[in-house]
Amino acid sequence: MAFKDHFSKQSAAYRQFRPTYPPELYAYLATLVPQRSVAWDCATGNGQAAVGLARHFPLVVATDASAAQLAQRQSHDRIAYACATAERVPLKDRSCDLITVAQSAHWFDHPRFHAEVSRVARPEATLAIWTYGHCTVDAGVDAAVSGFNRDLVGKYWPPERHYVDSGYRTLPFPFPRLEPPPFALSVEWGAEDLVRYIGTWSAVGRYRDAAGSDPLPALRDRLAVSWGDGTTRRVSWPLHLIVGRVASIR
Repeated sequence: MAFKDHFSKQSAAYRQFRPTYPPELYAYLATLVPQRSVAWDCATGNGQAAVGLARHFPLVVATDASAAQLAQRQSHDRIAYACATAERVPLKDRSCDLITVAQSAHWFDHPRFHAEVSRVARPEATLAIWTYGHCTVDAGVDAAVSGFNRDLVGKYWPPERHYVDSGYRTLPFPFPRLEPPPFALSVEWGAEDLVRYIGTWSAVGRYRDAAGSDPLPALRDRLAVSWGDGTTRRVSWPLHLIVGRVASIR
């Protein structure tokens, strides 16, 4: 299965306009492992989650198959970056205490990724994967964004998007699960911040490639009615987190 690269073209925008994960998430994940030596952040993108993990682990190995994404990486003395697919990484057997995947697991070849997780995991290691779907603001803004998705870009989502839409409930996960507490992303944004974030959607990039035009002006028109001039709003995304103890599946 070839690496499906939906984000290299907008890698700089991805770093600028994607929301960040709450520090409480990383603190929670650090409590799940018996020792904190090495964490592997798979499909790290620009290293957003890796930086969060580096507050709790002396070494974070952050891998991504996209060289363009890694060019936007956030440097940190506890993070070692490497260009590698999720299914084959330059890590030794039984070397990782925690493996994380932020907003990316739906793109993977799942059997091969799970085998790689099983290979690199130490005894009692934990795998944590998470995703978030569409944001919520208020009824008017949510309707504008939903209509933009439905009417313009919705048909351009890659098929793997169905895993995100299900909140990862249908994502293959062969390891014994733990029950995590709820987490959410939340930011104070203006209308243009939201537009720029939506501009990082893979569906928007595929729309531009197929139609030869930018759909974001239409979104700005929709939000001009529902948002209000010069105001900021609380924008939230529920986080869908799956956590489990890694057991050998080889």
